[in-house]
Amino acid sequence: MRLIELTSSDDPRIDAYRVIKERDLVGRGGRFVVEGKTVLDVALSPRNRFPLESLLLAESRIEGLGGLLEGAPEDLPVYTASQAILDGITGFHIHRGLLGIGLRGEMPGAEQLIAGLPAEALVVVPLGITNHDNVGGIMRNAAAFGADAALFDFASCDPLYRKAIRVSVGGSLIVPFAREGSAEALLDLLVANGFELIALSPAGKTPITALPRPRRAAVLLGAEGPGLPPHILARAHTVRIPMKGDFDSLNVATTSGIVLHSLADAR
Repeated sequence: MRLIELTSSDDPRIDAYRVIKERDLVGRGGRFVVEGKTVLDVALSPRNRFPLESLLLAESRIEGLGGLLEGAPEDLPVYTASQAILDGITGFHIHRGLLGIGLRGEMPGAEQLIAGLPAEALVVVPLGITNHDNVGGIMRNAAAFGADAALFDFASCDPLYRKAIRVSVGGSLIVPFAREGSAEALLDLLVANGFELIALSPAGKTPITALPRPRRAAVLLGAEGPGLPPHILARAHTVRIPMKGDFDSLNVATTSGIVLHSLADAR
């Protein structure tokens, strides 16, 4: 690990960190940002599927990070700066004072990802989910309950968006995922590879408590409000989570946790 002290926010070595919020919207050329101690703990562990390019830490945090930084590769640049310089680099106040740049590398496509799954597999399939908090929550649950992969259609937001990674507490760095194509194309691919499609809907025919665990299960999740469209539901085994009275609304990330726990437990 190499500690490199920065004396100016204009240092060209940390261009990847510059004006983070704007770059979150327009992309950053094969890189992504990790933020906060919990996520960096995952990023510096063998569980992380992506290499790190560098770290950028507030000087005030270095002393308390001895144990965390012990896991950093010896050749990983670790830049340190005062809080004022750090905020000048990122364009807003980074109160956690802990940032890193990860490298996407060559991402597997959905077909390649499915081809590498075991004979008994559990995948989560968010479709048209554009809320970063929900995508992060789904990836957190996928990591917690041992989903083998996540497949997102291109209408869903990127699991490596900074906020999605943060909400996932590093789950986006652990669970293999692909994001491409249409919902219909993903379902065609899953069916062709022997997956049973399980669609979550308040009007689902089968309560989750009565759902047998398929050998290969694909859990389909739709956006909050509209949910999954009728033509997707028509292709799947529809499942509901029973609720009290006439209440039938759950956050989609919460729903993913309940269903993934149920199916993982059935293993």
